[in-house]
Amino acid sequence: MKSGLDARTGAPGAAASSWATHGERGSMFWLRVMSWISLRLGRGVSRIITYCIAAYFFMFAPRARRHARDYLRRVLGRPATPQDRFRQILTFASTIHDRVFFLNGRFEMFDVSVDGEAIACATRTSDGGALLIGAHLGSFEAARALGRRLPDQQIAMAMYADNARKINAALTAISPRLKTDIIELGSLSALLEIRARLAAGSFVGMMGDRALGAEPVERVMLLGEPAAFPLGPFRVAAKLRRPVCFMAGFYLGANRYHVVFEQIADFSAINADGEAVAVREALQRYVAVVERYCRRYPYNWFNFLDFWGTPS
Repeated sequence: MKSGLDARTGAPGAAASSWATHGERGSMFWLRVMSWISLRLGRGVSRIITYCIAAYFFMFAPRARRHARDYLRRVLGRPATPQDRFRQILTFASTIHDRVFFLNGRFEMFDVSVDGEAIACATRTSDGGALLIGAHLGSFEAARALGRRLPDQQIAMAMYADNARKINAALTAISPRLKTDIIELGSLSALLEIRARLAAGSFVGMMGDRALGAEPVERVMLLGEPAAFPLGPFRVAAKLRRPVCFMAGFYLGANRYHVVFEQIADFSAINADGEAVAVREALQRYVAVVERYCRRYPYNWFNFLDFWGTPS
């Protein structure tokens, strides 16, 4: 069985990190075109194009289709039907399409319910803010939109440089006036900036379900089989002695989203001796939360890769 891990170092293998080097389809030109159409013709008309894009990827993305089928089999407990597979792709395409409206401040177009916002707010103390750890599960943008809507709940995103550049380019294409708030990981200055943001009472968001390069990982049971998850986001929270919440925005169909916040850990009182154990326990709780929401909203999973590192 292929493990997806290097047997000597525990670093992610090709299966775990292929997402980082796999070329993204599409272009900034077509993203600008789609944004222009969406904002001028409205969400209803432009959703026709979303269905066309979903149909294209359903037919002409065999590798993503294979991995999506593997995930759906695990989460549904049965072989995935073509309807299941198309619904997952359409859910993904819908969240990308709706990002255009969220980023341009068109919140009134959506029916967004929120669960646990008070929990997230309670993690912010007089000592500073908290980390929000998400996943490629649902729409992070729908959840982050709350931070832009409410002036006292600003959310900065921390991500690796290559992804940060891609996201910045995409955000500029969608909304040229948008002030991006992204911290590029990979250097000491990034940790200092995260510390400063948290000290000022802001939230800092990170993704917790994909490892990059030689980043340390832990294999944790997800949907019946171990998968590699990075320890990095929780190590950052532990070093900075900050609380951690899970955050995601699930697409429910039509114009409806459900945003959830759920506390994962609080590292504010740990000591150095207990840090490693606390990090691993937090990761275990995070994966358990991810699995629970996978089962509740199975078509909101957007890791179209060999997540478990096993043959499909």
